[in-house]
Amino acid sequence: MKTFMQFILFMVLAVVVIAIAVLLGDNGAWYFAWLVGTTMIVLIAAAGGVMLDTQEDHAREKAKVHVVQGKQ
Repeated sequence: MKTFMQFILFMVLAVVVIAIAVLLGDNGAWYFAWLVGTTMIVLIAAAGGVMLDTQEDHAREKAKVHVVQGKQ
């Protein structure tokens, strides 16, 4: 039953998307590019933040090891 409900949900979503594409006409491609571009910018910014946090954590751990070993 769950699979059938997912199928129905995706079919309704497909109909809505097709209806929006018909209503937008020639502007549809521009809106699609804007949506994809905005999503990519957000995802790349989030990935950059994660990488920065990881680098800072790695540097902090490395500094702790040097202090513990007496290397300073």
